[in-house]
Amino acid sequence: MVKGAAFVLAFGLAASCGAAEPVIVGSKKFTESYVLGEIAARTLEARGIRAAHRQGMGGTLILWQALAGGAVDVYPEYTGTIAQEIVRTGGPGTVESLRAALAARGIGITDPLGFNNTYALVMRRSRARALGIATIGDLRRHPELSAGLTHEFLDRQDGWKPLAERYGLALESVRGIDHALGYEALRSGAIDVKDAYSTDARIARDDLVALADDLRFFPRYDAVYLYRTALAAPTVAALGSLAGHIDEAEMRRLNARAEDTRDYGRAADLFLGKRSPAGAGTARKIAGWTARHVQLVSLSVALAILFGVPLGVLASGRSIGSKAILSVAGIVQTIPALALLALLVPVPFLGISPRTAILALFLYSLLPIVRNTATGLQDIAPELKESAEALGLSPSARLGRVYLPMASRTILAGIKTSAVIAVGTATLAALIGAGGLGEPILSGLNLNDHATILEGAIPAALLALAVEGLFEIADRVFIPRGLRLPPRNPPAA
Repeated sequence: MVKGAAFVLAFGLAASCGAAEPVIVGSKKFTESYVLGEIAARTLEARGIRAAHRQGMGGTLILWQALAGGAVDVYPEYTGTIAQEIVRTGGPGTVESLRAALAARGIGITDPLGFNNTYALVMRRSRARALGIATIGDLRRHPELSAGLTHEFLDRQDGWKPLAERYGLALESVRGIDHALGYEALRSGAIDVKDAYSTDARIARDDLVALADDLRFFPRYDAVYLYRTALAAPTVAALGSLAGHIDEAEMRRLNARAEDTRDYGRAADLFLGKRSPAGAGTARKIAGWTARHVQLVSLSVALAILFGVPLGVLASGRSIGSKAILSVAGIVQTIPALALLALLVPVPFLGISPRTAILALFLYSLLPIVRNTATGLQDIAPELKESAEALGLSPSARLGRVYLPMASRTILAGIKTSAVIAVGTATLAALIGAGGLGEPILSGLNLNDHATILEGAIPAALLALAVEGLFEIADRVFIPRGLRLPPRNPPAA
């Protein structure tokens, strides 16, 4: 088992390092960022520059860390966000002042793409009209209203807290909610107010009204691309060629096309003047997501076997150290997956990369293997242990030739549990740009599109079933014949 795990690990690492790296384009987890990411990637491809788009990697902090750390090469951003959240100039800042501040960090910035996508607070038009609300300041008269705001907006320097302080707002209910789900909550009446982007297609489609920023709190948010200055000159020139070519009306049209077709690529092709048939490349994309998912799961589980079985052997003893091993593995298992990813991202040499996802999955996979290995060894009958000693076998020979084979059924059950858990948990890897079947799931959640979600959920479920089938074969290979469960026979008539 351990030799097989080592082979899988070595093969996976070689496969992941063998191909020349394309330019990596990142995007945040909302429609417009997806579309701008696709436009950048397809513009590079059109000029003969290999590019790959890692969709929906999260918010500003994650994308900025990814860019600064080299995990992505370019991503769409907004001048107001750069000034307030990245370089923290204390004011709106010009593109030239931002360019100078970013250059010191090895980051470049294109000229504005041509539109200002400012923040806005939106309400249902009928609700705002009934209450006589037209501006953000009017909300002061209605503290009973409930707001559903994106988690990033709640924490930003140009977000809810300073906005509420500037306007003197004291809404009784303010909660965090996903951007796309917030629109559904607003439409159903579960909330009264949400934050939005002024170019969101759903403002017009859902008959919403953007409240006037009467105190001019929000700065300009001119769309730009941030990129690593180490990129080749043709790549920088290709990105710069997009400056000044997308106005607000065009961006709203592209956002609407993406949400109507459930396809960000088709929106990008609309801008680039190309035609892409519905559903083009879906099978190829699913195959790519599945291949990456298999790679993440196989590498992490292989690592868990390499470390988990020896740790389980140590944990099978009666010492305090044995109990400590199980306790530490158990504590790791209780950390929420999103929290574990967030904790690992700042670690040197990890950052926003598949390495982080593999390490997180490895840590999650340890407990079942360690515990089952320890339990399987502890459950061996004392008389069998005495017989092995009576044969004069060395401790290592007793372990390798008697104890581990006797415990193999229990150990394999733990490995199987770890593998199935890893298949499901690996969908979260998409949040840090590691790819896998989480990509269509996150995209579908953003678009509120069940068909897109199923493009990731169904292959993940089938992959879990395939894992079960593979372990049925592994039972026949690794479990001694006398310890195998008898085949299930149908009941007699």
